[in-house]
Amino acid sequence: MWIDAFEELRGRRVLITGSSSGIGAAAARAFAECGSTVAIHYASKRDSAEQLLAEIRGQGGTAFALHADLGVQGAGTALVEAAIAAMGGIDILINNAGAAFSRVAIDQFDAALTQRILQLNQHSVIEAIRAALPRLRAQRSGVVINTTSIAVRNGGGFGVSLYSAAKGAVEALSRTLAKEEAQYAIRVNCVAPGYIDTPIHQVTSDEQIERYLAATPLARAGQAQDCVGVLLFLSCERLSGFITGQTIGVNGGMHLI
Repeated sequence: MWIDAFEELRGRRVLITGSSSGIGAAAARAFAECGSTVAIHYASKRDSAEQLLAEIRGQGGTAFALHADLGVQGAGTALVEAAIAAMGGIDILINNAGAAFSRVAIDQFDAALTQRILQLNQHSVIEAIRAALPRLRAQRSGVVINTTSIAVRNGGGFGVSLYSAAKGAVEALSRTLAKEEAQYAIRVNCVAPGYIDTPIHQVTSDEQIERYLAATPLARAGQAQDCVGVLLFLSCERLSGFITGQTIGVNGGMHLI
């Protein structure tokens, strides 16, 4: 029955990167509520991750907290390997971790910051997908969802050129992988949030936030919970089994396709 649409998520093994706060944390709670086993990833927010872990387990869910600094080369591979070991496999990979770190003009990025932005937002996604694919291919099923950004389409606010470029690369990668991995029944899609009121906007000025709100027809900031339904939808074969290679915007109408 359609009322039981999320029932298929029960028992699924889900790794959500960047899930100690914001969209990732909201998604982790939702998947756990649906009966999935969840790997919670954190970089610096250990306390938040452990609190979320305790919350999920306290409600009878199954979850693990895993640390990885995805801004360091190779960390994406190591994280997926750790998640597979903890959960006994993987069914759904959600590459949600990302940050702009700083808002400066393109000529103000030094080599270290450039590398860290590209590593976190692009290269770690590639690492994670490559590490997960052998398992997903072997079981001939799987879902990969990559969180990108409205900035890929509208350029974002000032100072996010490298972040936008990295997210754009992830969307291009996702479309190609959707074609390549379809033979293994692996679906690859993206979710592109607009202005969502989460810690990623700690580097966004109040003036820029006001501009975001003014450009949003629904006239409010998005919340982390607003992105959860799309992630659950794209993870369910019954609901989205014929959807792959797509990007779904969650932006309150800020950008209309």
